[in-house]
Amino acid sequence: MTKILAVNAGSSTLKWKLFSMPEETVIASGLVDRLNLPGSVFTVKRPDADKYEVTQDNIDYRLAAAMVLSHLKDAGIVKHLHEIAGIGHRVVAGGEVFSDSAVVDDTTLKQIHELSQYAPLHNPIEAQYIEIFQQLLPNVPQVAVFDTALYTDMPKINALYPIPYEYYKKYGARKYGAHGTSHRYVSKRAAELLGKPLSDLKLITLHLGSGSSISAFDHGKVVDTSMGFTPLAGVMMATRSGDIDPSLVTFLAEKMGLKMSDMIDILNQKSGLLGISQLSPDQRDLEAAQETNPQAKLALDMYANRIVRYIGSYIAELNGLDALIFTAGSGENGIDMRQKIVDQLSYFGIQIDHDRNQVRGKEQVISPDGAPVTVMVVPTNEELMIVRDVQRLTQK
Repeated sequence: MTKILAVNAGSSTLKWKLFSMPEETVIASGLVDRLNLPGSVFTVKRPDADKYEVTQDNIDYRLAAAMVLSHLKDAGIVKHLHEIAGIGHRVVAGGEVFSDSAVVDDTTLKQIHELSQYAPLHNPIEAQYIEIFQQLLPNVPQVAVFDTALYTDMPKINALYPIPYEYYKKYGARKYGAHGTSHRYVSKRAAELLGKPLSDLKLITLHLGSGSSISAFDHGKVVDTSMGFTPLAGVMMATRSGDIDPSLVTFLAEKMGLKMSDMIDILNQKSGLLGISQLSPDQRDLEAAQETNPQAKLALDMYANRIVRYIGSYIAELNGLDALIFTAGSGENGIDMRQKIVDQLSYFGIQIDHDRNQVRGKEQVISPDGAPVTVMVVPTNEELMIVRDVQRLTQK
């Protein structure tokens, strides 16, 4: 039995899972929330024990990592920290440098820092956590698992923007996508549930959460994805605008006397569901308010509309569809949103069974028997993909 730690780090949270491999069972998992803020919360869940939770002000990145390792030992989850045979880190941007996950060495870490221009809100933090865990467990191999790796070899007809080609050659201006680890997992898992090789299927995977992205798979190869040069592009999201006319951005910046960086912040943090509803970025809040709040309803309708547009275009691009897969927070739990989206796709033979759709957070076919397109809920498991890659690469 090998113990491998999966780390999914963000600016305000540190999520982790400790797996027993190759059994792929979760020994423990946890979350450090509200990092660098008053009332930081450290929680741990185990299959055989009560939830552990402690609140402490201003837990920073280094302390969060140290608390994870200390708790694993103090609670007897591991007898010695050297039982941890590898650590895998989710890293958002790998550019065209990384078409696969990679064991971290000095060169890899330097490249992750250099690729921060493609994910300035993510890569620096993820690189910092890699450095922290290297210091805390210097003899344990670390593996970087890149969200963008899935899309490195995406056909250029979809990967490139219709701008001067030299910008791609000189500056790497292309579509990199995101959520690739999630799309990779749910596409493979959907094929298993369908009892068919992934190489025989045409799939559209919908990762619908605070950040939302859609990917199209043609016989095992990803051919298109909604997010672009950065995770700002694509469908409307919780606080991100998704696709927008760039001329509108400069127009508004001039009208309001703002710098372009200020406008990008607005598009990332103050737009999407929050911007339209002026109420909340959370779909649950908007669904509760939509009967009496027209803007809440408009925000939900726009969100569904943008998703339907992408699905329709990808069906045309794939020249057909075998399965449509919902995953991530809203995709796994949003009963009403799934219904709203699929109701607009009946022209393609895509249907939903009302009773089967009453499911949250578990694997389920939600289309009727005999439907020409299978509609499924497949909860994502990015951490499992991460530890699989750690095992694959460190055993070589």
